[in-house]
Amino acid sequence: MKKYTYTEKKDTRSGFGAGLSELGKQNENVVALCADLTGSLKMDAFQKAHPERFFQVGIAEANMMGIAAGLTIGGKIPFTGTFANFSTGRVYDQIRQSIAYSGKNVKICASHAGLTLGEDGATHQILEDLGLMKMLPGMVVINPCDYNQTKAATIAIAKHVGPVYLRFGRPNVPNFTAADQNFEIGKAVMLNEGTDVTIIATGHLVWKAIEAGEQLAAKGISVEIINIHTIKPLDDAAILKSLTKTKCVVTAEEHQMNGGLGDSVAQLLSRKLPVPQEFVAVNDSFGESGTPDQLMVKYGLDTVNIVSAVEKVLARKK
Repeated sequence: MKKYTYTEKKDTRSGFGAGLSELGKQNENVVALCADLTGSLKMDAFQKAHPERFFQVGIAEANMMGIAAGLTIGGKIPFTGTFANFSTGRVYDQIRQSIAYSGKNVKICASHAGLTLGEDGATHQILEDLGLMKMLPGMVVINPCDYNQTKAATIAIAKHVGPVYLRFGRPNVPNFTAADQNFEIGKAVMLNEGTDVTIIATGHLVWKAIEAGEQLAAKGISVEIINIHTIKPLDDAAILKSLTKTKCVVTAEEHQMNGGLGDSVAQLLSRKLPVPQEFVAVNDSFGESGTPDQLMVKYGLDTVNIVSAVEKVLARKK
Protein backbone atom coordinates (compact mmCIF):
# COMPACT_ATOMS: atom_id res chain seq x y z
CA MET A 1 0.00 0.00 0.00
CA LYS A 2 1.38 3.36 -1.05
CA LYS A 3 2.00 5.63 1.92
CA TYR A 4 0.13 8.94 2.03
CA THR A 5 0.85 11.65 4.57
CA TYR A 6 -0.26 15.19 5.24
CA THR A 7 1.22 18.09 7.16
CA GLU A 8 -2.01 19.92 7.89
CA LYS A 9 -5.78 19.75 7.80
CA LYS A 10 -7.62 22.45 5.88
CA ASP A 11 -11.20 23.06 4.84
CA THR A 12 -12.07 22.57 1.19
CA ARG A 13 -14.12 25.79 1.11
CA SER A 14 -10.84 27.67 1.67
CA GLY A 15 -9.44 25.86 -1.36
CA PHE A 16 -12.32 27.31 -3.36
CA GLY A 17 -11.63 30.79 -2.01
CA ALA A 18 -7.95 30.52 -2.91
CA GLY A 19 -8.75 29.27 -6.39
CA LEU A 20 -11.27 32.03 -6.99
CA SER A 21 -8.74 34.61 -5.85
CA GLU A 22 -6.21 33.26 -8.36
CA LEU A 23 -8.81 33.35 -11.13
CA GLY A 24 -9.52 36.98 -10.34
CA LYS A 25 -5.93 37.80 -11.23
CA GLN A 26 -5.83 35.57 -14.31
CA ASN A 27 -9.12 36.28 -16.08
CA GLU A 28 -10.95 39.60 -16.05
CA ASN A 29 -14.13 37.89 -17.27
CA VAL A 30 -14.46 35.93 -14.03
CA VAL A 31 -17.13 37.46 -11.81
CA ALA A 32 -18.46 36.25 -8.46
CA LEU A 33 -21.91 36.34 -6.89
CA CYS A 34 -22.77 35.46 -3.31
CA ALA A 35 -26.01 35.05 -1.38
CA ASP A 36 -25.04 36.74 1.89
CA LEU A 37 -22.38 34.16 2.82
CA THR A 38 -19.17 35.79 1.64
CA GLY A 39 -17.18 34.82 4.73
CA SER A 40 -18.49 31.26 4.86
CA LEU A 41 -17.66 30.72 1.19
CA LYS A 42 -14.20 32.33 1.62
CA MET A 43 -14.92 34.79 -1.19
CA ASP A 44 -13.52 37.75 0.79
CA ALA A 45 -10.20 37.97 -1.04
CA PHE A 46 -11.89 38.13 -4.44
CA GLN A 47 -14.36 40.73 -3.17
CA LYS A 48 -11.59 42.97 -1.80
CA ALA A 49 -9.39 42.68 -4.87
CA HIS A 50 -12.15 43.02 -7.46
CA PRO A 51 -15.14 44.84 -5.95
CA GLU A 52 -16.38 45.80 -9.42
CA ARG A 53 -16.66 42.09 -10.28
CA PHE A 54 -18.34 40.96 -7.06
CA PHE A 55 -22.10 41.00 -6.60
CA GLN A 56 -23.66 40.54 -3.18
CA VAL A 57 -27.26 39.57 -3.99
CA GLY A 58 -28.40 38.91 -0.42
CA ILE A 59 -30.61 36.03 0.64
CA ALA A 60 -32.05 35.68 -2.86
CA GLU A 61 -30.51 32.53 -4.30
CA ALA A 62 -33.00 32.12 -7.14
CA ASN A 63 -32.31 35.67 -8.26
CA MET A 64 -28.58 34.96 -8.05
CA MET A 65 -28.90 32.10 -10.54
CA GLY A 66 -30.89 34.28 -12.93
CA ILE A 67 -28.34 37.09 -12.71
CA ALA A 68 -25.50 34.61 -13.29
CA ALA A 69 -27.21 33.22 -16.39
CA GLY A 70 -27.65 36.74 -17.74
CA LEU A 71 -24.02 37.67 -17.14
CA THR A 72 -22.85 34.86 -19.40
CA ILE A 73 -24.57 36.50 -22.36
CA GLY A 74 -22.07 39.34 -22.10
CA GLY A 75 -19.14 36.93 -22.03
CA LYS A 76 -18.64 36.85 -18.27
CA ILE A 77 -17.82 33.65 -16.34
CA PRO A 78 -19.93 33.83 -13.18
CA PHE A 79 -19.11 31.85 -10.05
CA THR A 80 -22.07 31.67 -7.66
CA GLY A 81 -21.50 30.96 -3.97
CA THR A 82 -23.77 29.72 -1.21
CA PHE A 83 -24.41 26.57 0.86
CA ALA A 84 -24.98 23.38 -1.13
CA ASN A 85 -28.58 23.11 0.07
CA PHE A 86 -29.36 26.60 -1.21
CA SER A 87 -27.26 26.08 -4.36
CA THR A 88 -29.36 23.13 -5.52
CA GLY A 89 -32.60 22.23 -3.75
CA ARG A 90 -33.77 25.80 -3.21
CA VAL A 91 -33.06 26.92 -6.78
CA TYR A 92 -33.44 23.77 -8.85
CA ASP A 93 -36.04 25.27 -11.16
CA GLN A 94 -33.87 28.30 -11.92
CA ILE A 95 -30.83 26.13 -12.57
CA ARG A 96 -32.76 23.80 -14.83
CA GLN A 97 -34.56 26.46 -16.82
CA SER A 98 -32.11 29.37 -16.94
CA ILE A 99 -28.73 27.62 -16.82
CA ALA A 100 -28.79 23.95 -17.82
CA TYR A 101 -31.45 24.08 -20.52
CA SER A 102 -29.59 26.73 -22.48
CA GLY A 103 -26.12 25.54 -21.54
CA LYS A 104 -25.11 28.77 -19.82
CA ASN A 105 -21.48 29.06 -18.70
CA VAL A 106 -22.26 29.34 -14.97
CA LYS A 107 -20.12 27.77 -12.23
CA ILE A 108 -22.36 26.81 -9.30
CA CYS A 109 -20.05 26.60 -6.29
CA ALA A 110 -21.51 24.97 -3.20
CA SER A 111 -20.06 24.82 0.30
CA HIS A 112 -21.19 23.06 3.50
CA ALA A 113 -22.33 19.95 1.65
CA GLY A 114 -23.23 16.63 3.28
CA LEU A 115 -23.32 15.54 6.91
CA THR A 116 -20.11 17.34 7.78
CA LEU A 117 -22.00 20.61 7.90
CA GLY A 118 -22.50 19.29 11.43
CA GLU A 119 -24.45 21.09 14.10
CA ASP A 120 -26.71 23.03 11.70
CA GLY A 121 -28.69 19.82 11.28
CA ALA A 122 -30.78 18.05 8.66
CA THR A 123 -32.37 21.13 7.09
CA HIS A 124 -28.93 22.30 5.93
CA GLN A 125 -27.19 18.94 5.39
CA ILE A 126 -28.14 18.24 1.81
CA LEU A 127 -27.32 14.67 0.81
CA GLU A 128 -29.14 14.69 -2.53
CA ASP A 129 -27.27 17.42 -4.39
CA LEU A 130 -25.00 15.25 -6.54
CA GLY A 131 -28.01 13.31 -7.78
CA LEU A 132 -30.01 16.45 -8.47
CA MET A 133 -27.22 18.04 -10.46
CA LYS A 134 -25.95 15.02 -12.37
CA MET A 135 -29.43 14.43 -13.76
CA LEU A 136 -29.39 17.78 -15.55
CA PRO A 137 -28.26 17.34 -19.18
CA GLY A 138 -24.89 18.92 -19.86
CA MET A 139 -24.08 19.64 -16.19
CA VAL A 140 -20.55 18.78 -15.05
CA VAL A 141 -20.45 17.63 -11.40
CA ILE A 142 -17.24 17.83 -9.36
CA ASN A 143 -16.57 16.80 -5.73
CA PRO A 144 -12.87 17.25 -4.80
CA CYS A 145 -11.24 15.62 -1.78
CA ASP A 146 -9.03 18.25 -0.10
CA TYR A 147 -7.90 21.88 -0.10
CA ASN A 148 -5.35 21.55 -2.89
CA GLN A 149 -7.64 19.62 -5.18
CA THR A 150 -10.51 22.06 -4.59
CA LYS A 151 -8.27 25.00 -5.45
CA ALA A 152 -7.11 23.25 -8.62
CA ALA A 153 -10.67 22.32 -9.57
CA THR A 154 -11.88 25.89 -9.08
CA ILE A 155 -9.24 27.17 -11.48
CA ALA A 156 -9.85 24.37 -13.98
CA ILE A 157 -13.62 24.85 -14.31
CA ALA A 158 -13.17 28.44 -15.51
CA LYS A 159 -11.71 26.99 -18.71
CA HIS A 160 -14.62 24.63 -19.26
CA VAL A 161 -17.40 26.12 -21.39
CA GLY A 162 -20.75 25.12 -19.92
CA PRO A 163 -22.47 24.72 -16.56
CA VAL A 164 -20.55 23.17 -13.66
CA TYR A 165 -21.54 22.16 -10.13
CA LEU A 166 -18.57 22.29 -7.74
CA ARG A 167 -19.18 20.81 -4.27
CA PHE A 168 -17.00 21.32 -1.19
CA GLY A 169 -17.28 21.48 2.59
CA ARG A 170 -16.68 23.17 5.92
CA PRO A 171 -14.59 20.81 8.12
CA ASN A 172 -10.82 20.63 8.20
CA VAL A 173 -9.68 17.46 6.41
CA PRO A 174 -6.24 16.06 5.54
CA ASN A 175 -4.66 18.06 2.72
CA PHE A 176 -2.59 15.42 0.95
CA THR A 177 -2.79 15.97 -2.81
CA ALA A 178 -0.10 17.95 -4.65
CA ALA A 179 -0.28 21.73 -4.58
CA ASP A 180 0.83 21.86 -8.22
CA GLN A 181 -1.49 19.13 -9.48
CA ASN A 182 -2.99 19.20 -12.95
CA PHE A 183 -6.74 18.94 -12.45
CA GLU A 184 -8.42 17.32 -15.42
CA ILE A 185 -12.22 17.26 -15.50
CA GLY A 186 -13.53 13.73 -15.92
CA LYS A 187 -10.19 12.05 -15.22
CA ALA A 188 -9.97 9.70 -12.23
CA VAL A 189 -6.88 9.71 -10.03
CA MET A 190 -5.27 6.36 -9.19
CA LEU A 191 -4.10 6.49 -5.59
CA ASN A 192 -3.02 2.89 -5.10
CA GLU A 193 -2.84 -0.09 -7.43
CA GLY A 194 -4.11 -3.42 -6.16
CA THR A 195 -5.48 -6.75 -7.31
CA ASP A 196 -8.11 -7.97 -4.83
CA VAL A 197 -10.69 -5.18 -4.61
CA THR A 198 -11.29 -1.64 -5.85
CA ILE A 199 -12.40 1.22 -3.61
CA ILE A 200 -13.83 4.16 -5.53
CA ALA A 201 -14.23 7.22 -3.32
CA THR A 202 -15.08 10.88 -3.67
CA GLY A 203 -14.83 14.03 -1.54
CA HIS A 204 -14.21 13.60 2.19
CA LEU A 205 -14.36 9.81 1.87
CA VAL A 206 -11.15 9.65 -0.19
CA TRP A 207 -8.94 9.98 2.89
CA LYS A 208 -11.10 7.43 4.71
CA ALA A 209 -10.54 5.06 1.78
CA ILE A 210 -6.78 5.52 2.12
CA GLU A 211 -7.00 4.71 5.84
CA ALA A 212 -9.10 1.64 5.05
CA GLY A 213 -6.58 0.55 2.42
CA GLU A 214 -3.78 0.65 4.99
CA GLN A 215 -5.77 -1.47 7.43
CA LEU A 216 -6.71 -3.97 4.72
CA ALA A 217 -3.12 -4.18 3.48
CA ALA A 218 -2.12 -5.19 7.01
CA LYS A 219 -4.55 -8.09 6.62
CA GLY A 220 -2.97 -9.13 3.35
CA ILE A 221 -5.68 -7.66 1.09
CA SER A 222 -4.45 -5.83 -2.00
CA VAL A 223 -6.62 -2.74 -2.52
CA GLU A 224 -6.87 -0.52 -5.57
CA ILE A 225 -8.01 3.00 -4.59
CA ILE A 226 -9.41 5.50 -7.07
CA ASN A 227 -10.24 9.14 -6.35
CA ILE A 228 -13.24 10.09 -8.47
CA HIS A 229 -13.38 13.87 -8.19
CA THR A 230 -15.65 14.19 -11.22
CA ILE A 231 -19.01 12.46 -10.76
CA LYS A 232 -20.11 13.56 -14.24
CA PRO A 233 -18.65 12.93 -16.72
CA LEU A 234 -17.60 9.70 -15.03
CA ASP A 235 -14.25 8.18 -16.01
CA ASP A 236 -15.76 4.96 -17.36
CA ALA A 237 -12.50 3.72 -18.82
CA ALA A 238 -10.58 3.96 -15.53
CA ILE A 239 -13.34 2.19 -13.61
CA LEU A 240 -13.74 -0.62 -16.11
CA LYS A 241 -9.98 -1.13 -16.34
CA SER A 242 -9.74 -1.48 -12.57
CA LEU A 243 -12.76 -3.74 -12.20
CA THR A 244 -11.60 -6.01 -15.01
CA LYS A 245 -8.64 -6.74 -12.75
CA THR A 246 -10.15 -6.80 -9.25
CA LYS A 247 -13.69 -7.99 -10.12
CA CYS A 248 -15.36 -6.32 -7.12
CA VAL A 249 -15.84 -2.78 -5.85
CA VAL A 250 -16.78 -0.60 -2.89
CA THR A 251 -17.97 2.94 -3.54
CA ALA A 252 -17.71 5.55 -0.77
CA GLU A 253 -19.31 8.98 -0.62
CA GLU A 254 -20.87 11.57 1.69
CA HIS A 255 -24.23 11.46 -0.08
CA GLN A 256 -27.41 9.46 -0.32
CA MET A 257 -26.93 5.96 -1.71
CA ASN A 258 -29.60 6.80 -4.26
CA GLY A 259 -28.38 9.12 -6.97
CA GLY A 260 -24.74 9.50 -5.99
CA LEU A 261 -21.37 8.17 -7.15
CA GLY A 262 -22.21 4.57 -6.26
CA ASP A 263 -25.38 4.81 -8.30
CA SER A 264 -23.42 6.01 -11.35
CA VAL A 265 -20.84 3.24 -10.96
CA ALA A 266 -23.60 0.63 -10.62
CA GLN A 267 -25.26 1.85 -13.81
CA LEU A 268 -21.96 1.58 -15.67
CA LEU A 269 -21.22 -1.90 -14.36
CA SER A 270 -24.71 -3.21 -15.06
CA ARG A 271 -24.22 -2.33 -18.71
CA LYS A 272 -20.56 -3.18 -19.20
CA LEU A 273 -19.15 -5.42 -16.44
CA PRO A 274 -21.50 -6.88 -13.79
CA VAL A 275 -19.45 -7.50 -10.63
CA PRO A 276 -20.26 -7.41 -6.88
CA GLN A 277 -20.57 -3.90 -5.42
CA GLU A 278 -21.04 -2.60 -1.89
CA PHE A 279 -22.01 0.96 -1.02
CA VAL A 280 -20.71 3.23 1.75
CA ALA A 281 -23.26 6.05 1.72
CA VAL A 282 -26.26 7.37 3.64
CA ASN A 283 -29.07 4.85 3.34
CA ASP A 284 -32.32 6.73 2.65
CA SER A 285 -32.10 9.00 5.67
CA PHE A 286 -31.89 12.65 6.59
CA GLY A 287 -29.07 13.74 8.89
CA GLU A 288 -29.25 15.37 12.31
CA SER A 289 -27.33 17.79 14.51
CA GLY A 290 -23.93 16.68 15.77
CA THR A 291 -20.24 17.14 15.20
CA PRO A 292 -18.98 16.13 11.77
CA ASP A 293 -17.03 13.18 13.18
CA GLN A 294 -19.97 11.95 15.24
CA LEU A 295 -22.27 12.07 12.24
CA MET A 296 -19.85 10.35 9.89
CA VAL A 297 -19.55 7.47 12.36
CA LYS A 298 -23.28 7.24 13.09
CA TYR A 299 -24.23 7.18 9.41
CA GLY A 300 -21.53 4.70 8.47
CA LEU A 301 -19.26 7.02 6.49
CA ASP A 302 -15.97 6.14 8.15
CA THR A 303 -12.90 3.95 7.83
CA VAL A 304 -14.42 1.08 9.81
CA ASN A 305 -17.40 0.85 7.48
CA ILE A 306 -15.25 0.94 4.35
CA VAL A 307 -13.19 -1.96 5.71
CA SER A 308 -16.41 -3.85 6.52
CA ALA A 309 -17.81 -3.19 3.04
CA VAL A 310 -14.62 -4.53 1.46
CA GLU A 311 -14.85 -7.71 3.51
CA LYS A 312 -18.49 -8.14 2.44
CA VAL A 313 -17.80 -7.62 -1.24
CA LEU A 314 -14.82 -9.99 -1.18
CA ALA A 315 -17.11 -12.68 0.28
CA ARG A 316 -19.40 -12.21 -2.72
CA LYS A 317 -16.61 -12.32 -5.27
CA LYS A 318 -16.51 -15.43 -7.41
